[in-house]
Amino acid sequence: MTDNMNFDVIIIGGSYAGLSAAMALGRSLREVLIIDSGLPCNRQTPHSHNFITQDGVAPSAIATEAKAQVLKYETVQFVNDLAVSGEKVENGFVIATQSDRKYQAKKLIFATGVSDTMPEIKGFAACWGISMVHCPYCHGYEFRNQKTGIIANGERAFHLASLVSNLTDQLTILTSGKADFEPDQIEKFKSRNIEVIETEISEIIHNEGYVKHVVFENGDKMPFDGVYAALPFTQHSDIPASLGCTITESGFIEVDGFQKTTVDGVFASGDNSSMMRSVATAVYSGNVAGAMVNKEFVEEQF
Repeated sequence: MTDNMNFDVIIIGGSYAGLSAAMALGRSLREVLIIDSGLPCNRQTPHSHNFITQDGVAPSAIATEAKAQVLKYETVQFVNDLAVSGEKVENGFVIATQSDRKYQAKKLIFATGVSDTMPEIKGFAACWGISMVHCPYCHGYEFRNQKTGIIANGERAFHLASLVSNLTDQLTILTSGKADFEPDQIEKFKSRNIEVIETEISEIIHNEGYVKHVVFENGDKMPFDGVYAALPFTQHSDIPASLGCTITESGFIEVDGFQKTTVDGVFASGDNSSMMRSVATAVYSGNVAGAMVNKEFVEEQF
């Protein structure tokens, strides 16, 4: 716990985006506080992929090393806490936490991620991030040439199928209800021998998070090695919206090319503001946010 209550920047969220932003700011001697509740969305994921130099490393190991490196910069501090509210004040912002602490900063960076809304399917949540995945770029290679399912419907299912069909020819779409596809999309599926099953799913049978069978409401079951799912999500933190940040129709915090939100002094990076959900993208966007916040300070103070 830090005794200091006033900072140049408060970063809410201390995983890949938040730590990356903190490193950029720490290297510019900015006084930074990272507030993190310790619940990254990929906490069940055993391996991170498609991140050069870190391919196959556990996400938790990447975050642990990143935190150790960032905290070597003496102007960066880290508290394990949950930010619960924020308000605009005369010289910046005040963030209140679950432990009844209040911190003030001139600028904010939200690296808070998103919360996936799990379907009410027994066994689904236990597999999420392990063998029930969202991204072919992050996990698809590991399921190449294997029996693969896609739990989705409509445009999301069609988009995922187009990406995954390059990795396996054993692909089945599970709409878990009436299919919603255009005639030309159905023809595309048929041309590639992609079966569409509309029967509702009741359970995922797995072994420690690794899918074995999908069980349907009619009692049938089908074996799979991996399953993609397009899930709805919500913002992990409602503080950006409460401060007036615009949320897009897709549910992301709206940012410009420099990770700046629609509220002056507030930036966002990582999964909360990008559909490209990966560790590599989070690190990149956090680095940009940190650099742009420092740029604002330079322009204001020089």
